[in-house]
Formats: sequence, structure tokens, C-alpha cells
Amino acid sequence: MPLTRAQIYRRRRVAVFGGLAAVLAVLLYLPTTLLAPVSAAEFRPVELPPITTAPAAPTFPAYGGGAIGAVGWDGVLATSGDTAPRSIASITKVVTALVVLDAHPLAVGETGPTIETTTADVALYDSYLARNGKVVSVRPGLQFTQREMLDLVLIESANNYAETLATWAFGSHQAYVDAATAWVAAHGLTQTTIVDSTGMSPDNRSSTADLVTLGKLALEHPVVAEIVATPTMQLHDIGRLDNTNGLLGMGGVDGIKTGTLDEAGACLLFAADLPVGGGTVTVVGAVLGAEDHDQLDTDVQALLASVTPGFQEVTLATDGEVVGSYASEWGDRSDLVVVGDHRTVVWSDAPVAATVDSREVHLAHAGSDAGALRVTVAGETTDITLRLADEIDDPGPWWRLTNPIALLF
Repeated sequence: MPLTRAQIYRRRRVAVFGGLAAVLAVLLYLPTTLLAPVSAAEFRPVELPPITTAPAAPTFPAYGGGAIGAVGWDGVLATSGDTAPRSIASITKVVTALVVLDAHPLAVGETGPTIETTTADVALYDSYLARNGKVVSVRPGLQFTQREMLDLVLIESANNYAETLATWAFGSHQAYVDAATAWVAAHGLTQTTIVDSTGMSPDNRSSTADLVTLGKLALEHPVVAEIVATPTMQLHDIGRLDNTNGLLGMGGVDGIKTGTLDEAGACLLFAADLPVGGGTVTVVGAVLGAEDHDQLDTDVQALLASVTPGFQEVTLATDGEVVGSYASEWGDRSDLVVVGDHRTVVWSDAPVAATVDSREVHLAHAGSDAGALRVTVAGETTDITLRLADEIDDPGPWWRLTNPIALLF
């Protein structure tokens, strides 16, 4: 039966609108697929090898008390024996120097004001000599700079010049003691008591932990650090000054102060630069209560020898090390790699943990930053930059046109 005119018209309309719909579909499909954002590449981390170190085994002497720390490490790293405050003898003079310098600052190379000795200083000499204290000769009218006074106090451990310096700096010895007490409190040395500038009183007391902190403070001051590392020097009107620290220059020892008193025994606040990996670690320690300084020096050398292997250089990551990879749905792949070599020094068996914090990657050039390797050593975290080794490129029009589901859903 022939089609009616109405049927023909309807079929033509269907064909026309169907064609238009197809054209519209194509017009919508092409830009939608060609311009649609791609999904993020899948990230797959690799299992990182564990970083382990052996525990340290410092060999402390059996007597008195001892502690060690290191510049760059908080607090103390190891202690032994008596941890309560003990008499510290002439280690007290380190406080004297720092308190005086706090009130009358000096830089390395500066001499400071001139201090002239008087008959009162001669009386101090006689007083300390009568008490069997360490003294250096004096007479009225000698002129020493502040720096030279500090040399006498820290190198020769001269009690008479320690009191002369403290009195000059604060007007009276009691005013110095008050200033020292305030300084000690301000620096968190809660187990330290200072009653004079010399250490002659057994009531000058500190714990070995506080002394480690004091030693670090001494090394932080360039003038004090320079003086305590000086084994010998010549001084006008006096002659040769010899450092009381017999370990200077041995095994990296470069300070800090000896102390000797019947109630305290032989004492040493020391610092030593120890070779570790490609650098050095500055160890600060204190040992109190030895029978004499010969025994003390031998024991401190043994302690330092046992401490050295406790510091270990470990490799955290190496340049180009693969910590994971990205893979796109269209087949592009890139490793996530470490930028640069990264090492650190750890003490003992400090815990080391590493995790990969990767970023979401859609399209990216080779070398683009794509996250961080988060490394935690003994509670302190460092982020190491991670980059793409290769490009994650656009999949191109053919893949886009033939994978609409991956793009749109």
C-alpha cells in the first residue's frame, strides 16, 4: 500500500531530526571527550628498607657522676652514677666568665676595658694562697684588659683574678653572686647553685646534666670557646699561662674546664670533636669525683673512645632512589624519585622512620615536584623532595574518543 502524504512527512521529520540529533551528539561528544580532565594516575609506593643502628655503649668510670651530650642534640645522651647536684670546684669559673660577658660583652679580637689591680687584689692573693687555692701573682698597679682577665680565670684557673674580675664587673662580690644566680635561673640550670666566683666553696653545686648544658653554653660563646681551647699563652707581667686541662689537643678535646676540691674530687667539664662519617660531632660531657686528674684524664679518654662509635652516619635516601610509581589509565608511567643524597648522624639506636607523602598527579612534566619523603629521626621530622622521573602526558585524541567511560565516569 502506498504511503500517505502524512506518513511520508512524518518519516522525513524523523530523518531530519534524527540527523540533527546525531550531529548535535557528535558536536557534544567531541569537545566533552577531547577536553575532559583526565583522572589521577594511580600511585603505588614501594616498601622502603628499614634503617637500624646499633645501641651505644659508653664506658663511664665507676666513681662519682658522669654525663655526655652533644652540640645539636637536646639534653643529655647518657648518664652514669650520681645524677644529683655535687660540688663542682673550679668549673664554677665557667659561670663566672659567662655572667661577666653577659654584663660586659666582648667579641673575638676585642680586648675590652682595662682593669688595674690594687692592694685589695694583693689581699685576695694572700687569702686564697692561705686556703691552698690556685693563685697567680699580682701587685698594685698592674693593668689587664677584660680579655686578659678572662684568660687568667679560664686558662690558669686563678682564684684571685676570678674574684677581681667579678667584683670589677658588678661592683661587689655579692652583687656578682646575685647576678650569677639570676643567670643560672634564666638558662634553666635548675640543679645549679653558685655562691662565689671561684669554686672554692663546696656549696657551688651542679648536676652532671646541668653541666652538659653549661658546657654547650660555653661553646656557643666565641670568646669563651677560644679561651678554653688555648693550651698555653704568654701574658705581660705574668709570663706563661698553662691550661689546667691536660687533655687539650688529645683525641679532639678542645675544652672546657677542670675543677679540684677536697669535697668535689677531681672534676672535668670537657668538649671534644669526634670524627663521624664525613664530619665531626662535638661531644660535651662532665665527670665528677675522681681521685686525681691523672685517673680522671685516663677515664675521660676511655669514655670518649667508647662514645665515638655511638654516633653513626646513616643514609636516609639517595639521589634517584625510587620510592613509588604512578601509572595512568592510558599507559603512561613514571617513578617517584628522591632529589639529592641525604644523610644524617644518629646517636645510638635512635628510631628512624620514613613515609612517602605523595601528591595527586594528573598530567605533569618530568622533574615536577610530586611529594615528599617524610623522615623522622629520634622524633624530629624532615621532608625530602620527591620528583617525577618521567612525564605523565595527555593521552591524546584517539584514546580520549575511544574511552569516554574512563573520562566521564
